[in-house]
Amino acid sequence: MASKKPENMTFEATIDELDTIVEDLENGDLALDDALKKFERGISLARAGQSKLNDAEQRVSILLQNDDDAPLSDFSSQPE
Repeated sequence: MASKKPENMTFEATIDELDTIVEDLENGDLALDDALKKFERGISLARAGQSKLNDAEQRVSILLQNDDDAPLSDFSSQPE
């Protein structure tokens, strides 16, 4: 099965695969070539994940800038 391109994956799927790769690399049971391939994939996933986080942060900033007059209040899970 071919791996999805990181930019086409959800953030959660990216993190899940990255966790798996880290576990595999920490085991130390991989051949050098396999370890390098997983490392390259991990770098690609990490960059894609960071890009998704940056995009989300930018969207939140834009939303907050567009509503500067809205009052902020503490979140309460219980109705008042």
